[in-house]
Amino acid sequence: MYEDFHARDRFTGEDLHCTWKGTVVAIATRHADATDIRFAVNGRPVWIAMPNDAWVQQKAKNGHVITDYLAAQAAGHYLKSIIETGYDNGREMYTMSIDEVLQHVDQVVREAGHTSKLPQLPLVNRDSHPDELDFVLPGEPHKLPLSE
Repeated sequence: MYEDFHARDRFTGEDLHCTWKGTVVAIATRHADATDIRFAVNGRPVWIAMPNDAWVQQKAKNGHVITDYLAAQAAGHYLKSIIETGYDNGREMYTMSIDEVLQHVDQVVREAGHTSKLPQLPLVNRDSHPDELDFVLPGEPHKLPLSE
């Protein structure tokens, strides 16, 4: 869906390849009450800041939560829309309003059919099963290499 997609710039016609790179709670990095979703757009870093109050509003609105996967997809959906409508002007950071977050979350869930159908992140290789990956995440117990 929106973790790895292409969008055409409205004004230049350039094909932009956008890939999700990470999600950071911005309180730790820039003392902001937001969650920052990082994408690479043709290799250029672009951050989408989503206000954390959107998570509270979503829960109050319908009892559902915004998961990490859903936040990344909604940010990607937003990024694609600003590129295709000409709002993207090359900035490194774009800030969504609470209403924009809720709108894009709703659109992504409608498109996917259900949050359980969203792609899992990180997307290492579409053809790999997690048990086949030979790496250790920070804080994860030691894994034996697959060859043993």
